[in-house]
Amino acid sequence: MTRVAAIDCGTNSIRLLVADVDPRTGELTDLDRRMTIVRLGQGVDRTGRLAPEALERTFAACRDYAGIIAEHGADKLRFVATSASRDAENRDEFVRGVVGILGVEPEVITGDQEAEFSFTGATGGLAGRDDLGRPYLVVDIGGGSTEFVVGDDRVRAARSVDVGCVRMTERHLVRDGEVADPPAEEQIAAMRADIEAALDLAERTVPLREARTLVGLAGSVTTVSAIAQDLPEYDSARIHHSRIPYDRVRAITGELLRSTHAERAAIPSMHPGRVDVIGAGALVLLAIMERIGAGEVVVSEHDILDGIAHSTASEVR
Repeated sequence: MTRVAAIDCGTNSIRLLVADVDPRTGELTDLDRRMTIVRLGQGVDRTGRLAPEALERTFAACRDYAGIIAEHGADKLRFVATSASRDAENRDEFVRGVVGILGVEPEVITGDQEAEFSFTGATGGLAGRDDLGRPYLVVDIGGGSTEFVVGDDRVRAARSVDVGCVRMTERHLVRDGEVADPPAEEQIAAMRADIEAALDLAERTVPLREARTLVGLAGSVTTVSAIAQDLPEYDSARIHHSRIPYDRVRAITGELLRSTHAERAAIPSMHPGRVDVIGAGALVLLAIMERIGAGEVVVSEHDILDGIAHSTASEVR
């Protein structure tokens, strides 16, 4: 077995996976998987810089993760940073902080690399499923960007576009530093127009409508699944590979966009860090389903983090 650690640092959250990888099959056995909301992308769309408080939240999580990695004795660590750190003028400050804490330099990957990792992680557990047609369309709805990947056993086409739950919330739903509670119809309409323009852009590269199975990743999608199943708390086992019909996604999205902060916070499966951004994330998912005519979304808990772990194990071998 090869023991690896993978960190995915996105716009809204930073996540750690420590896993053993079977060198023959490539199968992952989780030893520790966790997520911390740090909102690294706070204000980046407006200022172009990573905020000092956002950096400190991220570095605090890195210090926690360093202890966990040391405890498990991983053979190699790979740290991947995505949308927010790609966009920031002061990303060198972020890199120096991570190196000082973890001893590795974060790889600020391109959107295409991000998409490939997401596809590998998401589809690894779907092999042999006769009830799911190919090609797959894997969509990873992050905080700052959304990745679209179409493929069968391998990636055929991929594109990253700058719509994510944090970016859309900050761009359209924040006034005078406060998130609209609930948003006005014109704010929702402007957000939807932005998302549709991004889908137009994605379709120039990725044949979205050729997909026979839509696979959805990341916190916005998994939270919609938890709400659809009326879970009393977040339950990864029940969320992974759940199948949520279009009508249910449409109803939940409408409810989230009409609700207040307090009403969203009262949802039992809602992570506190997603309360203000879940409406935007759900709207991105709904718009994608409507664009391609998807009758359902297959939800995966395995995503870019698993893809990073697989790539790290390959390097060790």
